[in-house]
Amino acid sequence: MSKVTITVMPRVETLDPQGQAVAGALSHLGFDTVGDVRIGKHIVLEITGDDPAAQAHAMCDKLLVNKLIEDYTVSIDD
Repeated sequence: MSKVTITVMPRVETLDPQGQAVAGALSHLGFDTVGDVRIGKHIVLEITGDDPAAQAHAMCDKLLVNKLIEDYTVSIDD
C-alpha cells in the first residue's frame, strides 16, 4: 500500500476569491506582511496496486481536479 499525496491549487491566472478573502482578513488582523494568498486542497490517499501514481492521476482527471482552473501535483510515499 502506498501513501499518495495530491496537492491541488488554483492556476496562477485564475482568480482565487477565497485566497483574497483570507488575505484581506489577515491584513485587518494586523498581518500586513502577507501578500498574495492562494487556497488549495491537500488530499491524502492510501492506494494499493502496481502503479499508484497512475491511479492517482486518473482520479484527479476524473473527479478530484477541475483541470480548467486548477493544477495538481502527485507525490508517492511508500
